[in-house]
Amino acid sequence: MPKRSPDHPEDARKQRASPSLACPSPDTPTPLLGGLSPAQFMKKYWQKKPLLIRQAIPGIEAPLSRDELFALADSDDVESRLITHFRKRWALEHGPFAADELPTPKTRQWTLLVQGADLHDDRARALLDRFRFAPDARLDDLMISYASDGGGVGPHFDSYDVFLLQVHGKRRWRIGAQRDLSLREGLPLKVLANFEPEEEWVLEPGDMLYLPPHIAHDGVAEGECMTCSIGFRSPSTDELTSQFLYWLAERGADNTPSANPTLYRDPDQPAVTHPAQLPPALVERVSSVLAKVRWNDADVSSFVGSWLSEPKSNVVFDAPEKPLDEARFVARAAKSGIRLDRRTILLYDARSYYLNGEQYLLKEARKWLPELADNRLLDGKRFVTLSHDSSVTVSLHEWYCAGWLRLGALA
Repeated sequence: MPKRSPDHPEDARKQRASPSLACPSPDTPTPLLGGLSPAQFMKKYWQKKPLLIRQAIPGIEAPLSRDELFALADSDDVESRLITHFRKRWALEHGPFAADELPTPKTRQWTLLVQGADLHDDRARALLDRFRFAPDARLDDLMISYASDGGGVGPHFDSYDVFLLQVHGKRRWRIGAQRDLSLREGLPLKVLANFEPEEEWVLEPGDMLYLPPHIAHDGVAEGECMTCSIGFRSPSTDELTSQFLYWLAERGADNTPSANPTLYRDPDQPAVTHPAQLPPALVERVSSVLAKVRWNDADVSSFVGSWLSEPKSNVVFDAPEKPLDEARFVARAAKSGIRLDRRTILLYDARSYYLNGEQYLLKEARKWLPELADNRLLDGKRFVTLSHDSSVTVSLHEWYCAGWLRLGALA
């Protein structure tokens, strides 16, 4: 696998993001989904049953070379894991990994997993964008798995939807819709104790396998191989509940109708002989206070948009070293267009938009923001039509200075 620069112009042309790529028509058949339209796929397969797709992306190349992937795994702000199965014993280590800390490619049965490659490389982000027929609020990240011959992570299941796209070499997949999801004890990995495969395929570059949640699967490299896993967010009900209650508590002051909230009072509390006993009257009083807590659909929408647009904890935005002033920014954007930074998450609903964890009212932005959010770019011509409104250019220039937005409509 030859080494390539992340900014190689040929790669940029191949992986170029465009409105048609980012927002495919839901009714147009596509090789990516085996000739199905996104609408057909979502109706028939999404969260329902697996789908093997031969040559989903013909002629595909790995978004990062082996050397680039290894270099990425050496970064402090990248989540990486090394999984080995030497002498039939599973072992797991967390990165970062220096180059001399990884086994050699000729050593059998080891795997390097690099999470969130889309946050660090535009080619990986462009590949992730091909799957935006599902809502951005559900799309999580692109993980790259490098494996030597015989490498894998053992038979397991995921609690989320995943597309397994082969981008280099071959990998043999076995899958099964088994009910016994018990795990082997004493292992650092979640390996199924009683894996019962029902189907088996060898995937080559361009082939892809879609798996809904809880379908057991085991992938083993046949020679050196790389696989891209496109995963989707699937928060548990417990996580949603706790996060929403925390969100409500943070904004409690904003929801209080009075500037002087009522303090807890108990004028009828008698003297006690058991001071450590919890007073029943206190419990009743708190229960009545909590029973008055209310929320509506707008509150839930605000929480969901803010929470799901919050960047991951390891994300750091790179502001321009020498940012252009607003006038020069507008001039450059009119020629080259603009695009969202690969790490930026921009969502919207009927009344608000959510940018990297913060909520803003749409108001006048409704004229252009949904277009930018859906396509993740605006070309120069479209920017010119919007630049007559100073409020638009002020906002976009601020985003550019913060590193949330980049000049140039093409990645």
